Amino acid sequence: MSRIGKQPIPVPSGVSVKLAGQDVSVSGPKGSCSWSAPSTAGLAYDEASRVFTVTRVNDTKQARANHGLSRSLIANMIKGVSTGFERRLLIYGTGYNCKLEGRTLHLNIGFMGRGLGSASQFQMTVPDGVDVVVETPAARGDNDPAKLLIRGADKQAVGQFAAEIRALRKTEPYKGKGIRYEGEVVRRKQGKALAGAG
Repeated sequence: MSRIGKQPIPVPSGVSVKLAGQDVSVSGPKGSCSWSAPSTAGLAYDEASRVFTVTRVNDTKQARANHGLSRSLIANMIKGVSTGFERRLLIYGTGYNCKLEGRTLHLNIGFMGRGLGSASQFQMTVPDGVDVVVETPAARGDNDPAKLLIRGADKQAVGQFAAEIRALRKTEPYKGKGIRYEGEVVRRKQGKALAGAG
């Protein structure tokens, strides 16, 4: 029995669950999510005790693999619509900045010679179900790096959009310029010493 899959999922108050065959739909204060579970997963929701359980219909290798996965995905859906998920990105670099206009995120992150003049170097459309909050040093009144808060009910969508932004300019190891996750440890390298130094 899967150690993760056999754990029941408590459903907090304010979250509604609809189960139709293998289709699971949950909605709550932060939004709604839906997912179709594989046929190897047995789903049950006890509305009286507000507990969702996942079993497996047989003991094949695929069924065992889907057991814990199905339980984790449904638990993430319930957590997402009740409290939400978020990732925070930090943007380090002189002159690096970002701004949000409607559902379009504009990023200037140090790429020169792109023929864009004063236009943004990158423009990314914020996906549906995901919200972005931009915290610039000027708005906060400090010298900390610009921060992006990415949040939403869908854990996969939040993580995917954060990864796409980070991939535009990964942190380089010499000066530490680039985009990183909050709390991410960047291994710094020492630059080349001058010839004849010492």
